[in-house]
Amino acid sequence: MTDAREDALRGLTGGIPYLQFLGMRFERSGDELTAVLPFTPHLIGNPVIPALHGGVTAAFLEVTAIVGLVWAGLGEGVQVSALPKTIDLTVDYLRAGQPKDSFARARINRSGRRYASVQVEAWQDDPARLFAQGNGHFLMP
Repeated sequence: MTDAREDALRGLTGGIPYLQFLGMRFERSGDELTAVLPFTPHLIGNPVIPALHGGVTAAFLEVTAIVGLVWAGLGEGVQVSALPKTIDLTVDYLRAGQPKDSFARARINRSGRRYASVQVEAWQDDPARLFAQGNGHFLMP
């Protein structure tokens, strides 16, 4: 990976205030990008269970999909001028998100000049045991 590509990713994620609020970050291994949502108590939606707020989970999936699309399109010296816009996002809440760190990865099913389709999977302890998944369609810039 080039320094320019990593710098563009840092600039993108650093410029989204909601990512800072959530505490989200991205870790890479080669070309694979993993979103990390470190647990903090303000992310709890139901203190009785306790469980992550559904809106936080949905935002985690949506941001992972958008950053995944941008990451896939970044090349040498590419600047991010605009983000893909969400057309729709369907979230399947498979089980309660526990009060612990969460991880997600996006898989791009189709990415054209105008439209992209992305699937996102989120887990906590075991990547084979998902707590949420999503499918989204995005208008490309």
